[in-house]
Amino acid sequence: SVKGPELLSKWIGESERGIREIFRRARQAAPCVVFFDEIDSIAPIRGMEGVNAGTERMVSQLLTEMDGIQELNGVVIIAATNRLDMIDSALLRPGRFDKIVFVPKPDISTRLKILEIYAKEKPLTGEVNLQRIAELTDGFSGADMSAVANTAISLVLHEYLQKYSNPEDAAKHASEAHVTMKHFEDAVKKIKTQRDSKSGEKVT
Repeated sequence: SVKGPELLSKWIGESERGIREIFRRARQAAPCVVFFDEIDSIAPIRGMEGVNAGTERMVSQLLTEMDGIQELNGVVIIAATNRLDMIDSALLRPGRFDKIVFVPKPDISTRLKILEIYAKEKPLTGEVNLQRIAELTDGFSGADMSAVANTAISLVLHEYLQKYSNPEDAAKHASEAHVTMKHFEDAVKKIKTQRDSKSGEKVT
């Protein structure tokens, strides 16, 4: 597994060398799977504004390796991206990435399951309604849902530490720290605001 940004280097030729080394190791280890995460960072559309010559060379090197000047027997290449619109179209031609699988954002039942996983063994009050929180988070990603749960818990900790700043008092009253419905609702608002601000930055 390779995270795309980790291959980027400010030194001329280093990024292309990194691509070659990945494929060299893959051939040696075959049969194997090579997984590129965030591939949009190393294979953006050539000629697009902001794409420099070094990045274009890296795209070319990736295409060369996938085309099989040296055969890739027993090597399967998989990649993931949140920005398919930024991937160089040459990568999506037959013989390279032949299939595109779209993974949609989680539906309400999946969001509920994610919340249940993160809320497991956490000190929730009886009035916490995770189903309701799942309903309030339409359009949230899996990462957003984990952020909601973690933010709700951090809100409780923040309140608790403000109330009991002395470590001894905090230890005595540890059982008072509970996650309420309001904590979850405030967490949803906070994550929603963060998402909206990020999408606004992309538009501008």
